[in-house]
Amino acid sequence: MDEEGWQDEAAGGAAGSTEGRGGFASRAASGDRAAQARARAHEKAAGVRKKSGGVLRAARRVKFDFIAAENAHDGLDVKFMCRELGVSRSGYYDYLKRPISQHQRDDLALVPMIHAEFQKHPRGCGSRMVTGALRAQGQPISRKRVRRLMTEEKLCHRLKRRFVHTTQSKHERAVAPNVLERDFAVKAPNKVWVSDITYLHTRRGWCYLAAVLDVGSRKLVGWQVGPTMEESLVLGALTYAIEQRNPPPGLIQHSDRGTQYAGRAHRQVLVDHEMVCSMSRHGNCWDNACIESFFSTLKRELPNDHVFDDWHAVDRAVFEYVEAYYNTRRPHSALGYRTPNEYEQSLAV
Repeated sequence: MDEEGWQDEAAGGAAGSTEGRGGFASRAASGDRAAQARARAHEKAAGVRKKSGGVLRAARRVKFDFIAAENAHDGLDVKFMCRELGVSRSGYYDYLKRPISQHQRDDLALVPMIHAEFQKHPRGCGSRMVTGALRAQGQPISRKRVRRLMTEEKLCHRLKRRFVHTTQSKHERAVAPNVLERDFAVKAPNKVWVSDITYLHTRRGWCYLAAVLDVGSRKLVGWQVGPTMEESLVLGALTYAIEQRNPPPGLIQHSDRGTQYAGRAHRQVLVDHEMVCSMSRHGNCWDNACIESFFSTLKRELPNDHVFDDWHAVDRAVFEYVEAYYNTRRPHSALGYRTPNEYEQSLAV
């Protein structure tokens, strides 16, 4: 081969090798794009798996509901989700064409009833109260079902506030024995009253509420709000209850061992009206559980989310809560989900 021929062949070979390298680079770039697409698909799959969680092991109906929701909300590909969840596309589309079940129709009918019961209460209510109220209306429904529907509808009642101890039991005054002994199964009013004091916060400091609750009907029969926690506070609540109820002799008046309830003036009122004085054991709040439960409910359901201006504002709020809601409209589980007034009226018939 002469020198020119050799140079031509070398040039052709170099050109061919350049073309080969270019083709390889193109194929490599295409491979990179495919790898990136596969990575994105895996990321999508991971997202679906993370969102679905236990749905991957659930029934097909739940998986189909999940696919429909994700497709409507995020526009995720149906084919991709069916493959990841292990169901067929034909089965999914066939499921969409089916009419809803009777169970689903019942759920749709129950939802507005649950909303209506929830809205009756200033701060909502829990599944237990909703279930009891619906059963009282003739709806045979389980609490588990109500809890599920309330979760789906994002209905959540206001949480309880923390407990603060207010009893001042370190004193030298005489205390009475525990006559009640936690026997809260009282079916008639004006047999047992329970009393206690709690605190409420205002912009001008703490104020205090003394309350008297009739265990037989769970009705609040007396209360007094004031800026100080003195014996006059509990005397005002007890006097109001006596004026409203005119109880017969022998009524048990139970309280804790606080210095206000062990005072001479308070004990004299009990003697004058032939009431039996009963006090909780030392440091045992469960002996007065009924009134503690009422205070917890009151603080959770008072209509003010902000701090009250002063104790007069608290007095007005408590009056409205008791007279316009608690005694008249709030169902109680111990009364078969009837209100205190309804329960007393049923006994009077």
